[in-house]
Parts: sequence; structure tokens; C-alpha cells
Amino acid sequence: MISPKHVLLTVLITLAPLALFQGGAGYKLETRYPVPGNGGFDYVTIDSAARRLYLSHGTQVDVIDPDTGKLIGTIADTPGVHGVAIASEFKHGFTSNGRENKVSMFDPTTLQLINKIDVGKGPDGIYYDPGTKRVFTNNHGTHDISAIDAKSGQVVGTVDVKGDGESAVVADGLVYVNMEDTNEVVTFDPKTLTVKNRFPIGVAKTPTGLAYDAKTKRLFIGCRNDPKMVVMDASSGKVITSLPIGRGVDYAAFDPQAKMVFFSCSEGVLSIFHEKSADEYEDVGPVKTQPSARTMAFDPKTGK
Repeated sequence: MISPKHVLLTVLITLAPLALFQGGAGYKLETRYPVPGNGGFDYVTIDSAARRLYLSHGTQVDVIDPDTGKLIGTIADTPGVHGVAIASEFKHGFTSNGRENKVSMFDPTTLQLINKIDVGKGPDGIYYDPGTKRVFTNNHGTHDISAIDAKSGQVVGTVDVKGDGESAVVADGLVYVNMEDTNEVVTFDPKTLTVKNRFPIGVAKTPTGLAYDAKTKRLFIGCRNDPKMVVMDASSGKVITSLPIGRGVDYAAFDPQAKMVFFSCSEGVLSIFHEKSADEYEDVGPVKTQPSARTMAFDPKTGK
């Protein structure tokens, strides 16, 4: 979370593949976008196709153009907002409003509220599964996950994960969720809403950021205690390796073209690793961002 009144979006861009091992893998700080207003920040969500960047901002969501930094508009009345999920095919967007135990469904074109949906207590992470056409919220107060039909906005069920989910990835017909309080990765079926596996992380605690390589079937888990990237086999739950990262990690991303794994850390660094193979990883050096900059979004269109 970035401190109030000091909001700066850190945009990173790769320079050239030949620069892979020259500190930060050829990435550098390119520009900063000032965003007005008070209140802390949480998840950053990019709609790459629509060229919109959604910024959770205390009691509202600011929407900016990721290419220019221009403020497009604001989604108001989202108390304690954590994240945003977009279901483009239905022209619906969703915000997780942690302080009111609701999800706002909005129109991504006009940014106007359509309706509010009651979910479990303390909704935090939120994400969309295009396979089942459902939006899911990780509820910290009730230690479960709410499932919402993305077209109708109706709650269709609950996943009893018995823990506080943080980041999630949707892949191979399953949803993988970091459980911040139980130090494991839980997988569930987004259609039947049944838990399939509970994979203990073991080598580190407090998992937050989560990313995935569909080709190698590897999960990349960012843990705060002690600060590590943990690489896990998504099929078996076996921990492959772990490497140190910056302190205060909150989010992770993976670039399948460059084979790079990113972790944004609140001490003010972006930790970057090169996936040499499914089981071999190399720390290519951090990029300095700024203290408290611990969330991010990776844009597959531009590589930023």
C-alpha cells in the first residue's frame, strides 16, 4: 500500500533481451504518474485490451490511461476497496469493498455503479474466471471465498477454504489461492466450488503474491516471512526451490515471453528472477522503486 498523497505509479520497461543479466534484467524506472487524492492504495489492475489501469484508492477506484497517466474517471463509494476484476464479455467490472462486505458491480465504459452485492465479511482479493464466467472474492472475515455470476451479479455459492486468501491465479480448470494465515496454497474447482488440494509451503510463511507459468506448471509464491520467492509444482505441490526477495512483498507477476518473475516489495524494490528452466532460477537483480510501493500490474501488451 502506498502512503496517502504520495502516489506514484512505477512503470517498468525492458530494454533489450541482451541486457538480461546487467542488473534488473534490463528493466528501469521509466516514468511516474501522479494521482491526486487522499487514502491508501492496494491492488493495481490493468485491462490491457481496453487500455485502462484501475487503482484501488481508499474509498474509490481511480482509472487512468496506462500509456499517458491521464485520469479517465473514478468509481465512487467503494469503502475499503482492495481490488478490481473485469468481465469484459458482459461489460461488467467488480470491486471488493472490504469495509462494507460488498462488491460493487460497475460499467467499465461509463464507470457508473450498476448494483452492490453482499458477499462474505472482509472481501480482499478479487478475480474473474472466464471458464465459469464467475467472479471470486477472498473474504478474510469469514475465511471463505464468494462466487458471483459475472453476468447477473448474483452470488452462486461459497468455497469453504478455511483461511484468508490473498492472490490467486486461474489455470488449467482450477483456481490456486495463497492462504496468508495458514501458509499454504489451496486449489479449488471454480465450477463445483470444492477444495481439491491444500499444498503446504513449508520453507516460508505469510504468502501474498502469486504468479504462474502455464508452460512449466510452476507457481511463483511471494512470502513475507522470511522474504522469499518459493517455486512450487502446481500439479503435486512439491516445493522446487526458494530464493530471497525484498521485504514486504504483496504482489507477483510473470512475463511468459521474457521468462521473468516479478515481486513488488514495500521496502522499495522490484525483485526479478529469470526462469532458466522449470527447476532453475536466477536472481537478475532488483529495480529500485520507492518505499511502500508493494503492488503492481504487468501489461502483456507493452511488457511494462
